Amino acid sequence: MSQLKSVTAESKQRGRDYGYCNARVRGMRSRLLGRLYFDELMACPDMKAVIQMLSGTEYGPDLEQTLLYGHDFAQVDEALKSNMVRTFRKVLGLVNGEASLLVSTLLGRWDLLNIKTILRGKHMHLQAQEILDSLVAAGQLTPVELHALAGEEDVRAVVDTMTTWGLPYAVPFRQAMPDYLKSGELSSLELAMDRYYWGWASDRLKGRRANYRLARAVLGVQIDATNLLTVFRLLKADMEDMEAAGFFLPGGVVVSEKLFRELATMSDIDEVLDRLKPTPFGKPLSEAAMLYLETNSIATLERVLEDYVMRRAMSSWRSDPLGAGVIISYLWAKENEVTNLRIIVKANSVGMPADRARRELIFV
Repeated sequence: MSQLKSVTAESKQRGRDYGYCNARVRGMRSRLLGRLYFDELMACPDMKAVIQMLSGTEYGPDLEQTLLYGHDFAQVDEALKSNMVRTFRKVLGLVNGEASLLVSTLLGRWDLLNIKTILRGKHMHLQAQEILDSLVAAGQLTPVELHALAGEEDVRAVVDTMTTWGLPYAVPFRQAMPDYLKSGELSSLELAMDRYYWGWASDRLKGRRANYRLARAVLGVQIDATNLLTVFRLLKADMEDMEAAGFFLPGGVVVSEKLFRELATMSDIDEVLDRLKPTPFGKPLSEAAMLYLETNSIATLERVLEDYVMRRAMSSWRSDPLGAGVIISYLWAKENEVTNLRIIVKANSVGMPADRARRELIFV
């Protein structure tokens, strides 16, 4: 992960501080779309109307590029992702050295997500295009590199290519590969990947200054959410306590190893939700408990955890209005906007009722 992009030489030479970049980022934040816009977009009768509305926003230039290849959901979705990546790159070009380190470390989670998606796709024998449709090149790995990895024959070929390129993830992958080849289960590779990224990111954010502490808190909430999702999945799989303990990821804010072990030994997810009530995760998870009982789907709880992490990251500017919090908050707000837009566009393309699509959106 040492290859993650840092601030440009030009930015360093100009000595841009938080005052300059925060002013620029606040200007970018002022152009985010409001709730009224989303309501109007959800009321569009067809994809043509959706494209027309989006073309009048900052997504217009990206749409012009992708619509050359068609006017369907896939092309609009690609334009939305491209805009987000382009925006992230723009922000990285504005910030000072400290902010670049903090932001690039947090954005490294996109490499984690993309590589996981590629490995899962290869494991399930999906076609390259099916995998590429789910990738967002918002981390260090470029679209060209992601395309190359998605085009490999199988999981082992992906790991071999990463090794050839000298990517840091290749080291834990090589160590976990024998377990994968023996068991045929991706969990060993994914756990190795999680441990590497979260450990690397935690080490990068060990500074004592306020901006480091803020970024570390955002990272910690993500680790907590990952550990809780792991607990839910382990309970569903009915795994023994000794095995479950090996999945714990250190570095969280709320979920200690002791609490993780306690949760993993509980009889069912209802008991876990009850134990989590005194924690910051208690209220949002409790509110989703009824829907989980109806669907019996971990995806319901996963969405709640994603929502919680998003809200915490987007509130960063309140804790640090003059520092990195403004930048971190904007990046998550931009991601949230694109996620909401992608949900609406997808819903329109498949004829999903607006009320159902609205339940999937996050507004802060």
